[in-house]
Amino acid sequence: MKTELHRRATMLEVRPGVASLAAEIDMIRRVAAQNGMLPVASVAQILESALARGEQGPLITGWIALLREAIGSERQDQFARESYVAACSVRLTG
Repeated sequence: MKTELHRRATMLEVRPGVASLAAEIDMIRRVAAQNGMLPVASVAQILESALARGEQGPLITGWIALLREAIGSERQDQFARESYVAACSVRLTG
């Protein structure tokens, strides 16, 4: 599961168009949520929200990197989720 999600997350950076990118992130979020990967689902949700607000460029690239990191994390519990959400917040505020 992690290998497939990581592959999909890596491909996000080359996805043409916001709609295609958003659809792939939504798929990653749903699969992560179904498999109890709380940090991955949360980072994907934050990415989806950022795209909906019209964010693009380095901010999105940074969150995609954080998504890949969350996928590779050994911890997928609530504490790890909160840590990744905080990291997304730091990236947002700079």
